[in-house]
Amino acid sequence: MKNNSLGGIPIRRRGLPEEVVELAAFLVSNRAASITGSEYVIDGGTLSTI
Repeated sequence: MKNNSLGGIPIRRRGLPEEVVELAAFLVSNRAASITGSEYVIDGGTLSTI
């Protein structure tokens, strides 16, 4: 199978700092008030998860 990823990043683009900021802003907002005990990985899919 051919690997069409960009430098090992399956989504074929680098993450932007603004995307991290947007997630942080969401998590501290009232819209995320019921989210507890979550882990968010912003790596473009480079880490395999189960």
